[in-house]
Amino acid sequence: MDFGPYIRDIENFPKPGVVFKDITPLLKDPEAFQKAGDALLAFTGNMKIDKVVGVDSRGFIFAPMLAEKLGAGFVTVRKSGKLPYTTVSESYDLEYGTGTLEIHADAIEKGEKVLIHDDVLATGGTAQAVCKLVEKLGGEVVQCNFLIELTFLNGAEKLKGYHKKVLLQY
Repeated sequence: MDFGPYIRDIENFPKPGVVFKDITPLLKDPEAFQKAGDALLAFTGNMKIDKVVGVDSRGFIFAPMLAEKLGAGFVTVRKSGKLPYTTVSESYDLEYGTGTLEIHADAIEKGEKVLIHDDVLATGGTAQAVCKLVEKLGGEVVQCNFLIELTFLNGAEKLKGYHKKVLLQY
């Protein structure tokens, strides 16, 4: 299925000069939503996955579904101050600023195989920070899945050494 027609551009969001890739048209179409989930699941092949990490906030859409279908646990990585328990944090750069991400300190056990999912790979700062968080807890990142990659921002450079799969590239 061609998912491109289900992604719309929103100019100057969240700030002037940024073209935001809006996935909500894909999400509201039941067939496109299901097929996108199936395609993301197919990226894992027959990998052993213990945990699927979803990145705040749009990574929370597909990651729980992937976890359920893989028989894995689902773990949230959130922006600073949003998780209620003891956390581990990592700061990062993104295309329109900086931020800090956190994960619960007990979310991943040493040696667990982890799939990271987010909606967009842009500059790679967010994904790189999530990989570092997983590794700080002793997990092994087996793959990073994305719905969209903005190739002109060269985010894949920050993920060298990690397996990456993407549905759509711009």
